[in-house]
Amino acid sequence: MAERDKVDTTRRLLTVLGATSPLTLASLSAAPLPAAAAESKGGAREPATAANKEVQPPAGLPMHAGYAQVIARMAYVWGWPMVNMLNRFARITQAPHPGLLNGVLPAAPRGQVGMLHDYIDPAETFVTCPNQDVVYGLGFFQLDEEPVVAQVPNFGDRFWVYALYDARTNQFGQIGKPYRTKPGFYLLAGPNWKGSKPANVTAIIRCPTSLANAIPRVFMNDTAEDRKAIQPVINQIVFYPLKQFDGRMKTIDWAKAPEIPGPKADAGASDGETKWVIPEKFFDQFGQVLDTVPPLPGEEALYAQFRSLMEVANRDAEIKKVLVSTAVETERDAIGPFFEWRRNGLPAGNGWNRSTNNAQTGFDYFDRTGTAKSNMFDNRPTETQYFYTDFDAAGVALSGASNYEIVFPAGQQPPVNGFWSLTLYNDKHLFHPNNLKRYSLGTKNTTLKRNADGSLTIYAGATSPGAERESNWLPAPAGAFSLYIRAYWGKQPILDGSWKPPAIRKMA
Repeated sequence: MAERDKVDTTRRLLTVLGATSPLTLASLSAAPLPAAAAESKGGAREPATAANKEVQPPAGLPMHAGYAQVIARMAYVWGWPMVNMLNRFARITQAPHPGLLNGVLPAAPRGQVGMLHDYIDPAETFVTCPNQDVVYGLGFFQLDEEPVVAQVPNFGDRFWVYALYDARTNQFGQIGKPYRTKPGFYLLAGPNWKGSKPANVTAIIRCPTSLANAIPRVFMNDTAEDRKAIQPVINQIVFYPLKQFDGRMKTIDWAKAPEIPGPKADAGASDGETKWVIPEKFFDQFGQVLDTVPPLPGEEALYAQFRSLMEVANRDAEIKKVLVSTAVETERDAIGPFFEWRRNGLPAGNGWNRSTNNAQTGFDYFDRTGTAKSNMFDNRPTETQYFYTDFDAAGVALSGASNYEIVFPAGQQPPVNGFWSLTLYNDKHLFHPNNLKRYSLGTKNTTLKRNADGSLTIYAGATSPGAERESNWLPAPAGAFSLYIRAYWGKQPILDGSWKPPAIRKMA
């Protein structure tokens, strides 16, 4: 029964993926048959070794274009986040030292982290849906080659989390306030690192892939007092290679982080996020993904098909052309639509959608690829729940040509142990520059005005709702925009979906 269950599991997996018969049949032929099925008509049983041997596609297949296109389309959707990670790693680790790339984005050489000392600059295009509630950091590692020490200072009562991502864009380890992490030194290591825990290191945290990155997030109130108070603790957020570890807490004055001249903005970057996956180059990088990201249990059949496809393309120029054209088509038809919030996540009520398996996707390739396209580097649902929409309660697309009110009834703001915010993004999921330099409202804002009944109304639109309401106003562009709620360290109503985001209503 165990063997038959394995076959059935693989069949269900590939059916969910939308695989057509070639993939499904390949997965079943690769799975060992149960003993009863190994018997011939005459009752003789095949040798056990033959029954247990997995059959792989042979080299030299005369793969035709139609079949190659089927496998290539799945490979593109499946591998898109990992190629995305490879290219971000290559760009950010060009930094000669920790600092700010073009004066905006934290960057550092491999094995280190760059930190901001304030909110992220609204001009950044490295990642969509940035957060204006936390002070960010960013760094990339190769943990099999070079384990990394992560310093954890004493954050006191302040919310913080070190989000650690593997090559799949899933989080590993648990470091942060929700996990009651103690101050100290934590060693990040790859799956194949053979060393032992050094003295004075609190714990070793293993990443399932060698490629990894870290994005520390530390909450900060939008006040001059808290900006000053946070600096000493921010300055102790330092990551460095194990060879530099001496058991003493290191500090860097991140307010004086040097500017690192970087490449000019990519062509079209002003129209949105930096383009990290180039369809025409995707399959030139895909083999590196297969070689460096080990399959999850149950993915072996997919890897077999993908490797067979790459073997054929490497010796057949016409099939390679099919792969390139398929990548371009799949980028347009399958990846592009993920940018619309109605095609991303699950309905959450009142026209909003919510994230699902963010940063712990497993076989949920829909979530993994959709998130990588629309709002990469989410936290786990237990750390942060995200709600988003492009439409008002009437189902009409949000536009700065109208003014809107979002009313949180008394006692019905997002129930969190950490903090919450409502952020407004332009049609590229980036900040809209405005004279107030205001991009989100929520826990961090001490000047929000509440209504007489205790409810909270936030206004969104291109024109001010009036001087008496301006403290609660999110300025919008003249055209399309979207709204996005973050609930950090949500309480049970956030986790189980019983809390519903408020309706967005057009004002008269």
